[in-house]
Amino acid sequence: MFENIREDWRANDSTWTRHGFWVLTVYRFGRWRYGIKSRLLRMPLSFLYKLLKFFADSVLGMEMPCETVIGRRLVIEHTGGIVISGDAIFGDDCVLRNGVTVGLRNRSFRGSPRIGARVDIGTGAKLLGPIVIGDDVAIGANAVVLCDVPSNSIAVGVPARVLPRKPVAVAEVVQ
Repeated sequence: MFENIREDWRANDSTWTRHGFWVLTVYRFGRWRYGIKSRLLRMPLSFLYKLLKFFADSVLGMEMPCETVIGRRLVIEHTGGIVISGDAIFGDDCVLRNGVTVGLRNRSFRGSPRIGARVDIGTGAKLLGPIVIGDDVAIGANAVVLCDVPSNSIAVGVPARVLPRKPVAVAEVVQ
């Protein structure tokens, strides 16, 4: 838990005022308490987690239950209005912005997105249903993603269209 919190601290610019860092700290604590075998020891920690989770939900404006699987070094740029399903899975080095929803497409059917590594999710994007988002993907602002997105792609629009990512050309230095 503490190693993950240190990495989250560095990923969030080592700034204690970043709301995303505090949401991640509450999340990491919630996951950590599951590892305590003794029910007697786990109960007060679960109560503390529920208080901290209420704080994160209501004051910081982000819903991220500890059942969610989150990789290392997640960066949450702005916390307002973010809702993450407990079934969702995130890879390492992802970026979330405000207004993002990652969750079920329909309450009747289980299944939330599985998100790869180095995925950048734009403001207001919605990723819904049992979809797979590959590595190195950019999701555009306000995109509604309802289908799989392969690695090295961009998803934009409503509903999202998947486009290949163009390789970045190295600029020649003119002297």
